[in-house]
Amino acid sequence: MNSSVQLLALLAVAFAATPLPLLMQRWGRRYAALAAAAVMATCLIVLAPLVAPALAGHVELAHLAWLPAYGLDLSLRLDGLGLLFCFLILGIGLLVVLYAYYYLPVTDALGRFYSLLLLFMSAMLGVVLSENLILLLIFWEITSLSSFLLVAYWHGSHDARIGARMALAVTGGGGLALLAGILLLGNIVGSYELSAVLQAGERIRAHELYAPTLILILLGAFTKSAQFPFHFWLPNAMAAPTPVSAYLHSATLVKAGVFLLARLYPALAGSDLWFWLVSGTGALTLVYAASVALFRHDIKGLLAYSTISQLGLITLLFGLDTPLTVVAGVFHIINHAIFKASLFMAAGVVDHECGTRDMRRVNGMFRYMPITATLAIVAAGAMAGVPLLNGFLSKEMFFAETVGHPVFAQISWLLPMFATVAGMLAVAYSSRFIHDVFFNGEPIDLPRTPHEPPRWMRAPIKVLVALCLLLGIFPEWSVARILAAAASATLQGPLPAYTLAIWHGFNPPFVMSLLALGGGVLIYALRAPLFAWYERRSHRQPLLIFERFYHALSRLAGQLVARIDNGSLQRYSALLIGFVLLLGAWAGWPVAGEVLVRHTHPADVSALLAFAALALAALAPPSCIGNACWRLCWSASLVWSFH
Repeated sequence: MNSSVQLLALLAVAFAATPLPLLMQRWGRRYAALAAAAVMATCLIVLAPLVAPALAGHVELAHLAWLPAYGLDLSLRLDGLGLLFCFLILGIGLLVVLYAYYYLPVTDALGRFYSLLLLFMSAMLGVVLSENLILLLIFWEITSLSSFLLVAYWHGSHDARIGARMALAVTGGGGLALLAGILLLGNIVGSYELSAVLQAGERIRAHELYAPTLILILLGAFTKSAQFPFHFWLPNAMAAPTPVSAYLHSATLVKAGVFLLARLYPALAGSDLWFWLVSGTGALTLVYAASVALFRHDIKGLLAYSTISQLGLITLLFGLDTPLTVVAGVFHIINHAIFKASLFMAAGVVDHECGTRDMRRVNGMFRYMPITATLAIVAAGAMAGVPLLNGFLSKEMFFAETVGHPVFAQISWLLPMFATVAGMLAVAYSSRFIHDVFFNGEPIDLPRTPHEPPRWMRAPIKVLVALCLLLGIFPEWSVARILAAAASATLQGPLPAYTLAIWHGFNPPFVMSLLALGGGVLIYALRAPLFAWYERRSHRQPLLIFERFYHALSRLAGQLVARIDNGSLQRYSALLIGFVLLLGAWAGWPVAGEVLVRHTHPADVSALLAFAALALAALAPPSCIGNACWRLCWSASLVWSFH
């Protein structure tokens, strides 16, 4: 089979098979799970022949004409970056399918859940494989809609409905900004194809529309990846079932924003505006979310804020705008997806077996579930950046690049100090997760007696934790090729010199790691006064603020609709004609870099004047004179228009 056809077939199979679990559930929940797993495995089989060329640096393009007049074609692209995300989407997706079978209630037929999961998976594949930016945006919106349905899967829960609505509102608003940014980008380049956009970096940065284009695209990326101040939707999305959190909120959905930063890096990076906006947002998110994570009592709440913080770190790495920080950013995408998915699954096991996620009640779980506890401790160590685990390597790259960064040459101590403090906070919230859940005395008033979960429910966590160790101990053998291919596709150029090794000598990054580990443990040891201080603070509840804003917006919309939709045919006609009048007066509009200009003609001017008179007549009182004017203007406008 031709490679381009295989690429199209991958996406076609994914979308076409979406309803399969729903059809198979009539024979039982096991068949629904098997159908979902079979679809993901089939996608991996279709992808397999394309892996070796992508790892070697080949870019596979598939093109199918769709709406060429509007710059929209079914164009797909597989390179190292797309391949990496395909592995994350399909590989972790398979593990989530197995985990969800044991996690979700036995009374649940699972067909609807797995079909929604496949729809989301297909949309994510579309995002990472799109060559056409308009097509990428379509898939981007499908991920928002399908994630809304997955977060609200337990729709009987008020928190699930509100969390889903909040996530859709924030990411949907970012999607509108992204749409505007992509339209501007296509106007600058003259094409919506990535191949053209990635080669036009200098022209884009020199264009007068670069600033608004960059800001709009960053709004789309920041809302999707929960960057400050758009972060609040992610903790409230934790009302979703834990398999959804392990898949969407660690490995896939929230990675879409940083994927967009990586994908468009050659076109948009390299300016002061990029540096300050992206690195500033990432730095603020990194430290703020890490500090909040320490004080969360809900296990998934802690993991949610730690996810926001880790995404801030990835954003900061892309914002620092050196070749090695880009490599570190791509590397941390891999590492974070692996250890955070395993942590969410471990948190789900604790919740499933104990009946609560409150860390003030869930204590001493190492005694009751030692295997799960050991796996979770290793994964949390990776999140903290402990040596011999995968998170340590990308953290070391980050520390190394903060030392002597060219932008901070005059205050060379500032960025390393900031990075060390961020590392301390990561160690502190990781320490709290380990100590409060698995040690810290005996459990308090649990709804259930805790014990180890079924063996196969624990199996996905074992696989992911084994990868944490494998990548941490044998990075050159395990991850080097896919990292090089993905980073090279991101940079669109040669890779910088770097080595994947456990030991780089006694150097400043290693000292920073030691300070981060020691300082983080110290912060957690001093938790009593910190918690007392935090409890005294007044806290704004994002959920309450969003609910008030939502209801106020609903009332305003109702009032607006009541004013417009008042049953008056004249009012409706006037609004329609007014819109046509404005549209007709429009002199030109940009389409893919070309401006189409409509020249005026006396007949056109006459028709527009007639439409204006018609609009005024439509607003006249419903009297005999008004109706007569209405009919007269309507007839005249028709004559002039057809003339």
